[in-house]
Amino acid sequence: MWNRRDWDEFFDIVQKRHATQRPPRPVHLSRRNRLVPAEGYSLAELDDAGMSIEQAEMLGLPVDAGRVGAYGPNVAALREFYRASRSRF
Repeated sequence: MWNRRDWDEFFDIVQKRHATQRPPRPVHLSRRNRLVPAEGYSLAELDDAGMSIEQAEMLGLPVDAGRVGAYGPNVAALREFYRASRSRF
């Protein structure tokens, strides 16, 4: 029979695992200096993060070949996600 402590540990483990598997969402700056969701990561962002298109698709990351330029926070999020995904496998 599980007690409260066992359930707390179980939910902590499940939430940590789920948080590491969820890929980051791409964003870009609109003309009014607001962040809006993007369709996918640009090729420049993938290149700056050290990833190829094939690696991004294997990890389930959306890629938008029509976007031009790189947004710094997207590149940082991609690098962090890529490091975490490499350490999992």
